[in-house]
Amino acid sequence: MNAIEMKNLTKVYGKSRGVQNITMAVEEGDIFGYLGPNGAGKSTSIRCLLGMIYPSSGEAYVLGHRVGGGRRAASVEFLKEVGYMPSEAHFYPSMRAGEVIKYAAGLRGMDCGEEAEKLCRRLEVDTGKKIRELSLGNRKKVSIVCALQHKPRLVIMDEPTSGLDPLMQEAFFELLTERNQEGMTCFLSSHVLSEVKRYCRHVGILREGELVKADTVENITRTKLHMLRKVKVWGVEAVPRIEGMSETEICGDALTFHYTGDMAALLKVLQEAKVKDLLISEPSLEEVFLQFY
Repeated sequence: MNAIEMKNLTKVYGKSRGVQNITMAVEEGDIFGYLGPNGAGKSTSIRCLLGMIYPSSGEAYVLGHRVGGGRRAASVEFLKEVGYMPSEAHFYPSMRAGEVIKYAAGLRGMDCGEEAEKLCRRLEVDTGKKIRELSLGNRKKVSIVCALQHKPRLVIMDEPTSGLDPLMQEAFFELLTERNQEGMTCFLSSHVLSEVKRYCRHVGILREGELVKADTVENITRTKLHMLRKVKVWGVEAVPRIEGMSETEICGDALTFHYTGDMAALLKVLQEAKVKDLLISEPSLEEVFLQFY
């Protein structure tokens, strides 16, 4: 079963673009990275999935429930098993962090006190402080607890690590990985490509409201760049140009370039150039991402 499914999902705001004809699926038990710069349509499609806004056309399904299909009851039902963390954590400023967390559980009609306490200890949340006294990172941690304290089947998080310090980012992903191993599906929008490559199994890339690619992280680095390789050589001042080779750049005491041609031809050229050392690697996710833009 798919935890999330979008079929030609489209949302327009008058003459403004939202998202257009997004079709993709996220399997249960996956950790899915949703990529794109500001304005690409990540938050718009997430709000459609949660029933916060209705699509102009197309369909969205979450945990088997159709969202925005005209029946409010369906949307309310699936939300019981969904956790949501918005990109910006806004709470009542005069409430204490612990009160906000308890209030969020109460809205679900649940007592999540024991789990909330565990999460607060792990994420170092000061439950006694008022929201107005908390930094962006600490408000983010409160938002994480609110999203996870009821142990959802699916968690949808919009830019979850922005504002968190590196140690807390590590703690956050350790927690998310553990929950995923217990069966929770994770759908994360992000700008941080290193996080996506390290923790996500599949990725979808948005550009100007359209889905341009959805695949495994491994496949997406291969198929988009047609087996592009990053090559670094030492011991020579220049390498003869052949088909498929980019312009060379100086990187410390080495020359670097990208190559998409025949490997035998490349190795022959490098042998004739008498390079002292050689490193050939796959492109990073950052390089792949930039190719789409």
